[in-house]
This record gives sequence, C-alpha cells and structure tokens, in this order.
Amino acid sequence: MAEKILIIDDDVDTLRLVGMMLQKQGYQILAATNGQQGLNYAEAEDPDLVLLDVMMPQMDGYEVARRLRANPFTASIPILMFTAKTQLDDKVTGFEAGADDYLTKPTHPSELIAHVKALLARSTKGRAAPAAAATAERRSFVIGVLAARGGLGVTTVAANLGSALMTAAKTEVTVVELRPGQGTLGPDLGEANPRTLAELLQSNPSDLTRQKVSDSLYTHKSGLKLLFGSVQPKEAALLNAVAQIETLINRLIYFSPYLILDLGPGLPSLTQKILKVCKLVVVVVEPVPASVQHSKALIADLIELGLARDSIVPIVVNRVRSDTQLNWNQVQEQLGHPVAAAFTPAPELIYMAARMKTTAVVYQPNSLTGQQFAKLAAQLLDLEKNLR
Repeated sequence: MAEKILIIDDDVDTLRLVGMMLQKQGYQILAATNGQQGLNYAEAEDPDLVLLDVMMPQMDGYEVARRLRANPFTASIPILMFTAKTQLDDKVTGFEAGADDYLTKPTHPSELIAHVKALLARSTKGRAAPAAAATAERRSFVIGVLAARGGLGVTTVAANLGSALMTAAKTEVTVVELRPGQGTLGPDLGEANPRTLAELLQSNPSDLTRQKVSDSLYTHKSGLKLLFGSVQPKEAALLNAVAQIETLINRLIYFSPYLILDLGPGLPSLTQKILKVCKLVVVVVEPVPASVQHSKALIADLIELGLARDSIVPIVVNRVRSDTQLNWNQVQEQLGHPVAAAFTPAPELIYMAARMKTTAVVYQPNSLTGQQFAKLAAQLLDLEKNLR
C-alpha cells in the first residue's frame, strides 16, 4: 500500500505542485489549506508523514506541530517542515515544536524527495511500528446486534447486553444505536431529543476526529457510554452517509474495550460493510415460525458474507406471553443453529426501567431478565477468548 503524505500549506499552488511531484513518486497525497483542517486530517487519516508549512493564517505551522505532538493519536507521525523561513532561530523553533526535519523553500524537487524518503525510512524502522502495535491494543471487541426484521427488540437487547457486559467484564462498554431517524433509546435513557448521531453523520468525514466523536457520547449514570439514534423520521436518509458512518465506527473502536452496535433489521449494504468489524453477531429471533424462517435465512446470508458460524449467536426473545410460541428446542431445531439464550417476556420490567431512565439490567439486576442477560454476557466473554 502506498505511503500516505499529508501536506498542510495555505498556498494552493504549492499544494498542487508538491502534491503532483510526490504522487509521481508513488505516494498517496492528502492536502489541507489551513492548520485546523490539517490537524483533523492527521487524526482521521493517520498519514505516514506530514509536510508542514510554517507561515499560515490563524494557526501557524509551529502550533500545528505542537498540537500534533500533544495528541496521542498523532504524536508519532513524522513532521517535515517545508517553509520559506530560513533563519537559524526559525529552524530551532521548528525543532522545538516537534519537527523531525526542516527544509527551506525554494528547493530542488530531488532534495525534497530525498528528505521525504529518508524521513519515511527512519519512521518505518523506529516510531511507526510501536505506534501501530499500541493502536492495535486499543481496538474494541465489536459485537453487532441485528434481526431479520424490525420490531423484535434489537435495541432493547443491545442496551441491556451493554449493561450486563459492563458488569461481567468490569470495564467500559459503548453502545451505539446506529439508526438515525429510528432512535428509541435516547428518550428511554434520559436524552429526549438526541441530535449527536445526526450531527456527526452530517459532518465531513475528515472532521470526525476522535475527540469530536468522544465528546458526542452520552455517559449514562450507570457508566454505560451511549450514542443514540435520532428520533426525526426524515433523518433515516442519513443511513446513506456511508463514508461518515465508516469513519465514525473507525473512531469508536478505540474508546472502550467493548463496542456494541445496534444494527437494526435486515442486511442492507451498509450493514454488510459494518459486519466486517464485528467479532460476534447476536441475531434476535422471535419464537414464531415465520420469524424463525427469516432468521434462518439471515444466518445463511451472514455465513455467505464470510462470518464464521461460531461467531453468530442467535438468541430467542419472547416479547409477549403466549402458549402458541415455539419453545427453545423447537426454535433451535428449525433454525439449524445453536441458540445461546432465551428471554422470557418482561414488558412491565422494561416499562418501569424506561420510566426510571435506565436499562432493565441496571434497574433490577437480580430479576430473571437480569440473570438471563448476565448469562448471555458470560457466554460472549467465553466466546471472545476463542476469537481474540
């Protein structure tokens, strides 16, 4: 894969000429016309090198370098200052700000390319490898929750699973209701009109920095971190913001050890892309013949998409009390796949938990529902050991 170079310079001609020169050498080029845009790109795109001008309005190159070094996500990116400021004091200030190399304009293209190659070579041997290893350690274990069709309680399962997993693993868990325009979790848990997901999906992908996404999370009184789907129906169109959603998830996977994604019903193309980051997929099944058949087809599609059979975890959710529904063994037999858990109806508990702006697991952890979610969380933690 081509190494990625971010050029930060307010001179458009310099961006174009230097960018073309480096592209001819086989590098992938990103261009930013001011310091703040450059910082956003650096965090969002993780370039292999930053080529940085000094004299820029609003935020000069020295300040950009300081901020790059102060941010743990960009601190290891090599910085080559490329500027018309030629005085010794200017160079000293550049190195003190965090630059790895300093080159003055104008310069011959071959000299610039030589400096770029040398800096990239040193970076590959030195800082880049430890930084990549540290990044890998921070990634979340991602669990997707979905169903073959709507109305089966996917969001309720995702939220309560998040609470149960947080208790079982004794660590932070983030739950994302990835359903703009169809959100129900916000009003239930204390955010009457959640806007953050919609605002994030209306942003430019390069502006979705880790800091911005982190600031958008809602911290529930239980400690659970949440990103709510919006409640305005017209905002369901934001599901087409594929670049923003992919960038958002790439930021979220560094915030907590576990990330639970409420993926809603079916397998639209966006969900198929998101499933690539999921280590486990919980499939919510209603114990009636039609739902079981739809779920069986969904599981077959998941396997066809490349998911391992052992990473697919069907659960049975009884939403109403009825003697006409299938039991656990019948569902398992018709599904042709092991069922991890079966949940008894608990409409009163779910209602009361919503009134108290919390999850059923937090509201009554010793209830049958609480115990069932605790058991499911323990099973998923066991599966995680085999998948890590």
